[in-house]
This record gives sequence, C-alpha cells and structure tokens, in this order.
Amino acid sequence: MVNEATIWKLFENIFDPEVPVLSILDLGIVREVHVKSEQEVEVVITPTYSGCPAMDVIGMNIRIALLQQGFAQVQVKQVLSPAWTTDWMSESGKQKLKAYGIAPPNHKQLVCTPDAFQEEEAVQCPHCGSYHTRLVSRFGSTACKALYQCNDCQEPFDYFKCH
Repeated sequence: MVNEATIWKLFENIFDPEVPVLSILDLGIVREVHVKSEQEVEVVITPTYSGCPAMDVIGMNIRIALLQQGFAQVQVKQVLSPAWTTDWMSESGKQKLKAYGIAPPNHKQLVCTPDAFQEEEAVQCPHCGSYHTRLVSRFGSTACKALYQCNDCQEPFDYFKCH
C-alpha cells in the first residue's frame, strides 16, 4: 500500500505548468494528503490565487500520478481558506525561481505589507543582482507576477509578487 510519505515524495515530480522549474511542493500549494484506503486518496490544494488557470492542469496531473500508483478513487479538493501566501513557498523554490530568471517574492518583513504593496518595491534583478530596478507593469506573464526592468543591465524580468 502507498503511504502518505510516498505520495508527498511523488509530488516533487509534479510541476507548475506556468513556472516549470517549480514543483507543487516548492509552491506550497499541497496542504493535506489523506490515504483513506488502498483504493482511495484525497489531496487538498490551495491555489496561488483564486481563479488561477494552472490549477486544473495541476489537479489533473495529481490525479494521473495517483492513478498510476494504483488508487482508483482520487479526489483533489481545492480550498481557498486560508489563502495561499508566498510564505508557503520553499526556500529552494525561491532559489529555483531566481535561477530561472524570475525574481522571487521579497520577504514580507522588508517592504511587502498591504500598505507598502501600493508603493513600488525594491526588487532585486535575478540577472545581475542589482536593486536599481523599476516597475514596468503590475502584471507580468501571469497575474501572480509583475514586470520589472533592471536599470543597470537593462534586462526585463518577472517578479513573483508576494502575497
């Protein structure tokens, strides 16, 4: 029988379709796994934001992975409360984002509070490391990212917004 620890390990190989270097564990969206019997399992996930289009693909990939492990009944349940936060992302996930060319979310204690969010954040360029960057658009390639440009190396880059 497949146990919960095996399932959590299996999720290391299910990736976000929008940022393919991040597993669903790196994102911190898997909240609970319940093995109910040899045939039945329930997985609870929280979207990075309500309406995230990647959640359907992620749910389907979870189902496929668990069906391949022998579970006949797989339920993937999405919960919105508590709301997902970038605090749930793994540190290795944040490093993978940076290596992929996307600035990881700032730590909240720096400048990312609901009040400070309305102001431009000091975002580090993932290419050259400079903080001499500027906001180009509050939305990048997806709604959970903003588009920035580095004033030193001139490279544009996505910033994974903290929330």
